[in-house]
Amino acid sequence: MSEPWGPHDLGGQDGGPIDLAEHDTAYWEWQIDAMVRLALKKGLISDFAELRDGIEQLTPDDYARCTYYERWAKSLAYALVSRGVIDEKRLNEKIAAVKARQDAEGAA
Repeated sequence: MSEPWGPHDLGGQDGGPIDLAEHDTAYWEWQIDAMVRLALKKGLISDFAELRDGIEQLTPDDYARCTYYERWAKSLAYALVSRGVIDEKRLNEKIAAVKARQDAEGAA
């Protein structure tokens, strides 16, 4: 039987150290932030709590593997697919195309 909570809920357990070091925000992280804010402004998602719901849907492996903004991206995709704003098949095709382009650029 699975637990009624996800990997984000430590239930008072020690979650380990938090890296408080200053760091530059990567360009793609700014893009994710902009997409979330645009989705909010356009009414495609209702509020940041909706993003939290998507993050809580992540598997323990995804939650542990993903960075903060990767979780936001996955959550935004989850919300937009759930609301029927985008088609999951089409989204996966676009993701595959971007990965292929990145792989080709990396090989060059």
